[in-house]
Amino acid sequence: MSLRSEPDYNCARCPRLRAFILENREKYPDFFNGPVPSFGDPDAECLIIGLAPGLKGANATGRPFTGDYAGDLLYKAIGEFGFSNGKYNGHAKDGLVLHRTMITNAVRCVPPQNKPVGQEINTCRDYLLGQMSELPKLKALLCLGKISHDSTIRSLGLKLKDYPFGHNVAYDIGDGRRLFSSYHCSRYNTNTKRLTEEMFFDVFREIKTFLDN
Repeated sequence: MSLRSEPDYNCARCPRLRAFILENREKYPDFFNGPVPSFGDPDAECLIIGLAPGLKGANATGRPFTGDYAGDLLYKAIGEFGFSNGKYNGHAKDGLVLHRTMITNAVRCVPPQNKPVGQEINTCRDYLLGQMSELPKLKALLCLGKISHDSTIRSLGLKLKDYPFGHNVAYDIGDGRRLFSSYHCSRYNTNTKRLTEEMFFDVFREIKTFLDN
């Protein structure tokens, strides 16, 4: 089955996620409450792949990594290395523009307790594949967290044992492309010092060097 890279706003392919979305449309009527579309440059050379929208972050704003702490750090790194113009202000109408970069999620709908299940990850992988196929200049993939990494590796038809997840690990994946992985830029990871700002910036530094060369 051929699918577009963006799910329909009323996508019902994952019954549990659909039920949670409908519940939140009642509870938070001003939220976006739908599959969050990718955001960025249609000529992107780098695709950043997160896990899933946060309930009061991207699910509320309708833009990946927008409205929560993870976005504060991610968009700071994107700006630091010249991949954006404008200022990130935590909402979808802040005027921020991305260059050479697009952001998406392995799972497009907010999951209960921020934890998608395996079948939901597998089902949504069609849209990740669609997004990659629609970026003709794509050279780098940045996976934020192990679930994103594993789903992306599987989407490429590769074996996880040959491409294990690790922070600031990079793999050549064919066709001149390279996959980079990072610990997720969540508040938990930064509060526990598992991921520091400098560690996160180091990943972006590697990506920038790769793209510029």
